[in-house]
Amino acid sequence: MIGLLGKKLGQTRVYDLKGNLIPVTVVLAGPNRVVQCKTIETDGYKAVQLGFDDQKEHRLSKPLLGHFKKQSSTPVKRLREFRDFSLDVKPGDVVGVNIFAQGDFVDAIGVTKGRGFEGVMKRHHFRGGDMTHGAKGFHRRAGAIGQRLFPGTVMRGMKMPGHMGQVRRTVQNLEIVQVREADNILLIKGAVPGAKGDYVVIREAKKNPKKAPAQKK
Repeated sequence: MIGLLGKKLGQTRVYDLKGNLIPVTVVLAGPNRVVQCKTIETDGYKAVQLGFDDQKEHRLSKPLLGHFKKQSSTPVKRLREFRDFSLDVKPGDVVGVNIFAQGDFVDAIGVTKGRGFEGVMKRHHFRGGDMTHGAKGFHRRAGAIGQRLFPGTVMRGMKMPGHMGQVRRTVQNLEIVQVREADNILLIKGAVPGAKGDYVVIREAKKNPKKAPAQKK
């Protein structure tokens, strides 16, 4: 399982060789620095810790700063562990967008845009009440939320008004349209969670992983 930390730069569109227009999300995915390599012998599991986007030392907490000094690594803003990293790397190595290729499928993980407090029609796509036939003051409400004698309470998980957005989401099986290695840019077909400037994780698609190269006989 391979992956990268990146930053969503925005959306645009490109054309393929047949002239078809393809909407894409532009992701700055690198360079990522290998901060730590965890092993089964030392940590109980195998993982690679990648860092992205350099940070000033005085902006870090003492425990995090101590972690970077112990690993002899430059401080970064974001850290992410990738378990069972399929590439052979060591601390200090730099991983770039060249680990992916055009046509690969990836999963994009990010935090969605915050929408604030929303009602049930915007948040859960409720129909709402009637606008005519004598209906008053019940146009955008949810309706009854409880029961009578049994169980006589509001069920847990009831869809109600509340905070919308700003939650972690994963969009699976997005296709990489272009890999621009010189600029550390990935052009990914479709939408990626988050706003412009948000950090995202681009990993190999779990349901559609990269095919292993054929071994020569």
